[in-house]
Amino acid sequence: MTRRFLYLIAPAFLGAALMTAQPGAGQSAAGTKTAPISKTSRSYTPPKTPWGDPDLQGQWPASSQIPMQRPAPLASKTQLTDEELAQRKAQFDKQEEADGEEFSKGSGGNVSINPPGYWIERARPTKQTSLVVDPPDGRIPPQTPEAQARTKALRGGRGPGSHFPDVVNSWEDFDIYSRCISRGMLNSMLPTLYNFGNQIVQGPGYVVIRSEMIHESRVIPLDGRPHVGKNIRTYLGDSRGHWEGNTLVVETTNFNGKIGIGGATPTTDALEIVERFTRVAPDELSYDATISDPGTWTKPWKIHYPYKLDSSYPIYEYACHEGNYMMLNALKGARELEKQGRDTAAPQFSPGNR
Repeated sequence: MTRRFLYLIAPAFLGAALMTAQPGAGQSAAGTKTAPISKTSRSYTPPKTPWGDPDLQGQWPASSQIPMQRPAPLASKTQLTDEELAQRKAQFDKQEEADGEEFSKGSGGNVSINPPGYWIERARPTKQTSLVVDPPDGRIPPQTPEAQARTKALRGGRGPGSHFPDVVNSWEDFDIYSRCISRGMLNSMLPTLYNFGNQIVQGPGYVVIRSEMIHESRVIPLDGRPHVGKNIRTYLGDSRGHWEGNTLVVETTNFNGKIGIGGATPTTDALEIVERFTRVAPDELSYDATISDPGTWTKPWKIHYPYKLDSSYPIYEYACHEGNYMMLNALKGARELEKQGRDTAAPQFSPGNR
């Protein structure tokens, strides 16, 4: 069972869980080369659109679940060995078999309303050890003191909101993803639990990138026009594109200072992202992005993602929780728990724990 279940149905379940929680229930919630491209890919010449631009169109889902940062034991390795990859593939096959179960195997009363494990859309492992390719250790650079202080000050000193907040007193206790506002740039381009479709559509003078999760689209002009005025700021920013040979370069500014990248810390309105899209084979798209925000990180950093063309992947409407019923139910449920003298922390979601 894949692709068609919506991850942010989970917040709706969360709200119901808070309304119906029973006593004893668990409660808590630049300059480094990118990943190698094959020799045949490097010499690939992409097809052209009728108006002469390199053709990048198609469905490019972010279906390879590459971690954002490299695990510490792999700090010096950009690629897994064949043996390490085989081990991960064996784990994947075992999980895929478990995802095929028809009935719950919960034991000891460990059954909740959380969605089953097969709701997660999994992808086979790849050799790439992290999305971050610069710094060379595959880790996001340290935050500036300003960013650390800004993060700590949120919610009256509790820190940023989250998908499973420590208290449920306000809509601000949830992150913007849980509130169905946006995944933000550049999270909208990267892997999530499922519904990770990305479609590129081109027309003369424009490129449109549609992201399935929380139904977002970027319309990117290619005519050299300047960015909009500095007072216009959004979660996805303001994108402008141009061609450098066969590579589409997209520069995005005018962010609103409310999104996080690679963590919960909100970036500042000085954030700038430069993306590079290069079709390196008929079914491969190399995606490279440089993230710069001097108010959040001590230096710029880069990621690389290898998209694979999947013409069979349709993008359906991602309605999220229309009418924001999750928020209403979560806050009502928390107030009921308070009347009982109980903790209002959101129950943690564990795939397969139903």
